[in-house]
Amino acid sequence: MPTKNSAFKSLRQSKKRHERNKKIKSDITALVRKVRKAVSLKDQSKSSEWLKQAVKKIDKASQKGILKKNTAARKKSRLSKLVNSLNKK
Repeated sequence: MPTKNSAFKSLRQSKKRHERNKKIKSDITALVRKVRKAVSLKDQSKSSEWLKQAVKKIDKASQKGILKKNTAARKKSRLSKLVNSLNKK
C-alpha cells in the first residue's frame, strides 16, 4: 500500500478509472454480442440498429482513450462486414 497521501489519491483515482473503463468495455462487448446474435437470426433491421449503437459506443471509447484507435477500427470493420454480408443475401 502507498505511504504518501498523493500516492493514496492516485490509487483511488486509478481504481475509479478502472471501474469506469471496465463498464464501457463490457457495454461494447454486450452490443457486439447483440449484433452477432441478430445476424445469426438473419434479422436485418435489428442487426443494423445494434450496429449503429455499437459503432457509436466504440467511437466514444476510442476518443476517450479506452480503446486504441486501431482496435476500434478493427472492431467496427468486422461488425460492418458481418452485417453487410447479411444484406447481400
